[in-house]
Formats: sequence, structure tokens, C-alpha cells
Amino acid sequence: MTNHQPFAHRGMSVPRVVTTCAVAAVCALAGALPARAAAPADPATHAPQSAAHRPVLPAPTGRYRVGEVALHLVDQSRPDPWQSGQSHRELMAGVYYPAGRTAGFPAAPYMLPAAAAHFDGVTANTYLGLQLPTGRTDWADTVTHVAQGAPVAPGPDGRLPVVIYSPGLGEPRTWGTSLVTDLASRGYVVVTLDHTYESPEVQFPNGSLATMLPPTDPDSFIRKALAVRVADTRFVLEQLQLLTSGRNPDAEARRLPDGLAPRLDLSKVGMFGHSMGGTAAAMTMDADPRIAAGLDMDGNLTNFDGSLMPVAQHGLDRPLMLMGKDGTTDTGPGWQAFRDNTRGWTRQLTLRGSEHASFTDAEALLPQLGLSPSVQTADLGTIDPATAIRTNEAYTAAYFDRWLRGRHSHLLDGPSAEYPAMEFVN
Repeated sequence: MTNHQPFAHRGMSVPRVVTTCAVAAVCALAGALPARAAAPADPATHAPQSAAHRPVLPAPTGRYRVGEVALHLVDQSRPDPWQSGQSHRELMAGVYYPAGRTAGFPAAPYMLPAAAAHFDGVTANTYLGLQLPTGRTDWADTVTHVAQGAPVAPGPDGRLPVVIYSPGLGEPRTWGTSLVTDLASRGYVVVTLDHTYESPEVQFPNGSLATMLPPTDPDSFIRKALAVRVADTRFVLEQLQLLTSGRNPDAEARRLPDGLAPRLDLSKVGMFGHSMGGTAAAMTMDADPRIAAGLDMDGNLTNFDGSLMPVAQHGLDRPLMLMGKDGTTDTGPGWQAFRDNTRGWTRQLTLRGSEHASFTDAEALLPQLGLSPSVQTADLGTIDPATAIRTNEAYTAAYFDRWLRGRHSHLLDGPSAEYPAMEFVN
């Protein structure tokens, strides 16, 4: 691998046209570990050295318990775009779903051991730009309220809408677990994606760890990463189609939860994401008509060089909701252009008092880590964490309920006294 100079950090004089999280990730010392490390001899040695604290995610609010299964997906039709000489593309995905019986099934880990160690030692402070103490948190054993491999719940809902979740640049797919789990508890199948070599860490079933490759030019890196995310998502949709036909897409053919395949309704597919994951949701909708509705959480629709992305230039013919942080933001030009050029349904919302990380598990987990008030405010803003979580869950569910299930609660029509933190932008 050639040596690359990392980009300067936030003080660098560049256009602020990607979200803070993306800037932090692109500007980080990416490649602090080998791009694909061998499987550890003893995974226990990769756990935080002083894992005294076990964080807890909020319990989901829907009527279903939640199950999860990980899928190792291999695309033999394309070489890996980040690794020359690798003839295929490998991804890890998590599938969250309404679960029936959960007794006797193990708790789903928040992260696998090697991934948790990398997150604790590198990702949180380098890529996410958070100010977290290392070695004190058991990220692998964070309480998720999710049962691994539990059977899918029977119920009156019949086949279940499918929603894809794409994380921000520099974020693992698990950094959205709280919101993903809540959506699954309300009767959705939610598939979370790690975009290998652009994600900070991806642990594969054999224990090997793929980490983010060092970027060179920020504009070309972001453009390439977004194009790869679109291709990754379209491939995953094809693998879900195989699953519904009775085939197991997992590369190791590991057992799938009972009842999963017949419950997927791929005629009702949505997508959402945070930061660059939100951007990817908009771009994938633009490229693939199978995505019926999208939600962009604080993800820009403007390139690093200031030009508008194509989806902002011509808009969409299907609904996309924009949900942003409070205060000064770099999403303005792209979001405004998208709204001006979209003939169909769209909304722009602002979560009052929030910061960029307020749409992720940071709202649930950071307050449990004993951070100083000033550090917590810098990372999460001034909004009460419980309020941020409750509000994000309500609007995410209301959005997909309306456009994937035809259930119109009127929460998206205008301000709500029940959720005063959510502002509608005219």
C-alpha cells in the first residue's frame, strides 16, 4: 500500500460541504491499523482492558421484541473498489426484525470483540470526533435488548416492509442500533450495512478485521465512497431477493432465523441513514426505483468542492425527508436545491438543540460515560438526550408508516405539541 498523507483536521481551510462527521473521518489518520488484519488468536485479548462499564441502549417502544442475525455477503460480480487485486466485494450486514420467542437465545452483541477494540482505541475519538475515555467501556457487551437468531414473530401484519440503514462515514453500522431496534419493534425488517474499507472497522466471521483505508483527495474520496455505497445497497437488495426465494445468501450458510424469508416484503422498501448514510439514501433512491421512500439525517447533498450532487439538481419523484441538526449547518445549499427541484412530497425538519451526533447512539451512550457537561454539550448539543431519542424514533416511524404502510398519523403535517423539539422548516 502506498503511503498517504492524511488531510488536515477541522481547522483546515476547505469548503464545509460535507457534514462534520464526514470531515472528521476523511481528515483522520485513517489506516492506523492494517486494512485487513488477520483473525486474532484470542478474541478476548481484544476486549477493552478495563471494561468496568457496560452501557445500556434504551428499550424499544414497539409492541414486538427484536431479533437480529448477521449476514456475510460476497459479491462475486465486482472486484473490491478499495482493494486492488481483490476479485470480489465482501460486506457485513445486520438484519433486525420483530421476534417471537426470545427465551434461550443469546443477547446480540453491540460489536464483535476485535471491532469493539478498534472502536474503543481508534474510531470514537479519531473518526467520530468524540472525546471519550478509552479502555473503560465494554462496547462489545453493550446492552442492546436484541436476541440473536430468535424466530421471527408471527402476527397480523403479514409481510413486513424492509428498511435499509447506512451509517455515516467513519461510523460502524452498529452506531444506529437504538433507532434501528425501535423501528424493528414496530414491525419492520431493518438491514444495517457496513461499507468495507470505508467503515472504520468490519469484523468478518473468521475474526479478521477490515479497517478504513487512508483517503487521498477528499472530494474524489467522498464521490467514490458514495458511488460504492449505492452499488453495495443495490447488491444487498438482490441478496434479500434471493433470501425471499428460499436461498441463504450468507457466505458461510449460517442458519437464518425461522420465519424470516416469508416475512420480507420487498415491494415496500425504504432507506435511511445518518450523515453520509443519509446522502447515500438519497443517491440510492435516485439510482434505484426499488427504494420507495428515504430519510436523510443531516447528510449533505453537496459535493466537497461545493457543487450540487445530481439528486439535488433534479430532485426525486418519491418522498425523501430531510432531518437536520440545529444551528449553523453546511447542508443548506444542497437541501434547498433539492427541495426546489422536487415536485413530489418532501419535508425538512430541524431537531432543536441538537448536534450532528444526536441522530446516532451517541445520544443514548455518551451520557452514561461520565463525561463533563461541556464535553457532552459539544458532542450532543443542549437537547435532553431522552427527548432527542424519543423524538427521532417518533418521526422516523411516522415517516415510514406513511410511505411504506399507508398509515397517516398527521405527525408529518406540522409542529406537534407532543414533540416540541422538532421544528418544521418552511
